[in-house]
Amino acid sequence: MNSHSHRFIEEFDGFVGFGLNRESDSDTVIYYLQKFSDDDLMAVLRKRLTDEDRQAIFDLLSGLLRKHLSEPEYHRYFLKTDH
Repeated sequence: MNSHSHRFIEEFDGFVGFGLNRESDSDTVIYYLQKFSDDDLMAVLRKRLTDEDRQAIFDLLSGLLRKHLSEPEYHRYFLKTDH
């Protein structure tokens, strides 16, 4: 199974901004998520996030995964395991 990757953020040279159109909105969400999940940033934020912050992030992400992925897709693309 493939390991995790963040190639988009390394290769993207387009517009970063929200509200212009669906394509740039999608690019911006990917950009922000990959920047947000950077290990160095997470090392700082994990000490500062409140219990409520962590719960909100978890609820948002797990809810989106449940809404948009089948169980096999969840295992393949998120967990990176064979199902």
